[in-house]
Amino acid sequence: MKYLSTRGNAPAKTFTEILLGGLAPDGGLYLPEQYPQVTRPELDAWRKLSYADLAFAVLSKFATDIPAADLKAIISKTYTAEVYNKGRADSDAEQITPLRTLEPGVHILELSNGPTLAFKDMAMQLLGNLFEYALSKQHDELNILGATSGDTGSAAEYAMRGKRGIRVFMLSPNGKMSVFQRAQMYSLQDPNIHNIAINGMFDDAQDMVKAVSNDHAYKAAHKIGTVNSINWGRVSAQIVYYFKGYFAATKSNDEQVAFSVPSGNFGNICAGHIARMMGLPIGQLILATNENDVLDEFFSTGAYRPRGTDHTYATSSPSMDISKASNFERFVFDLVGRDGTKVREFWGKVDAGGSFDIRHTPYWDALQKFHFASGKSSHYDRLKTIRGVYEEYGVMVDPHTADGIKVGMEQRRPNLPLICLETALPAKFEETIVEALGRKPERPAALDGIEDLPQRCEVMDADVAKLKAFITAKVAA
Repeated sequence: MKYLSTRGNAPAKTFTEILLGGLAPDGGLYLPEQYPQVTRPELDAWRKLSYADLAFAVLSKFATDIPAADLKAIISKTYTAEVYNKGRADSDAEQITPLRTLEPGVHILELSNGPTLAFKDMAMQLLGNLFEYALSKQHDELNILGATSGDTGSAAEYAMRGKRGIRVFMLSPNGKMSVFQRAQMYSLQDPNIHNIAINGMFDDAQDMVKAVSNDHAYKAAHKIGTVNSINWGRVSAQIVYYFKGYFAATKSNDEQVAFSVPSGNFGNICAGHIARMMGLPIGQLILATNENDVLDEFFSTGAYRPRGTDHTYATSSPSMDISKASNFERFVFDLVGRDGTKVREFWGKVDAGGSFDIRHTPYWDALQKFHFASGKSSHYDRLKTIRGVYEEYGVMVDPHTADGIKVGMEQRRPNLPLICLETALPAKFEETIVEALGRKPERPAALDGIEDLPQRCEVMDADVAKLKAFITAKVAA
């Protein structure tokens, strides 16, 4: 299978050729030339598989240039109960992503039992092992540059710490993440991990990553790669749990379901879109935003208007405090019939600080065929949902998952089973849980007192030249 750029001006490449690179040379994002189709016999057979075997079945359709035995070994090493047992004591770790039923037809797909207690572990642990495999084959090294609004950073660092030939440079918005999130990242002392707190918002950090990635000479000279969801390997790994969740919530492949997904950068729900395009019977994809509602505005009105960092709100679901959704470009590429020229036109406006609107174009009618719904949630809504879910079902959820439950319950079509994708464990957002419930969330014993550990972090203005100088110095050291 070959991969092409959403902007249409880059040569087609294989899975391993794009694995380490991130953005395409023309500034676009990679997608398969065509989505592999899952047949009904395959779907019937996949229903019985373990998570690791299901991951191998799905990813074999995308990573066609990795020998099957090697891919199977990488996946088997990644998806084990030993790796995914860091969360709740009552979870079935063997299932990797257990389904928790709140009431008939309403479920939470647990995605947060990995090492950093967030759904990002589901893809990042695999990516770390894929990177190590690819680098060992090439006898090469990689300097990972990423940006995080909360959970990507710790998931990437825990997946890459100690990996041979890999350094991580992770940007985060200074002071904008939860205390736990900061401690989880900044307390790592591994010499290959470098945390950089940017004076600004997540969008500033993300823009810096893109600026470095688009400096092709610097990128090549310093062997820069990325683990943000602009990396296709991340998205492909996330496709797997949509299949797993669907099988767990249904009895037959004749049924349809709705998935509700908290969304800031559009990566998680983009994987659901691709699963649906492959043939998974998803009747509805429900996108939930917080007060930073750029994506909800698009699906409601047809206008995509990134706000800029001066109009991005700091909220109590901070991992979604994003006003420029990187992965949204992948969906728009499909929406416009995979027309790279049109995508370049749209993102030319966005990159210049503008917007685009599809309301009075054929694309507005085409949008309805992709079965999206959307809505937004506020701080008040989060507290109310956290309180309601705990009082009614005895289940504690984090503020992002609460956004997904609130919007999912409002937007789902009648009679469709609703699967809400969990984002993180409540322990990562203690302040909001205390505000909602008057009690602290439980946390794994290994993470008790993490906030008291020594922290190591470089504070930096949003200056690309300074960032490059910092990376250059560390690589040369």
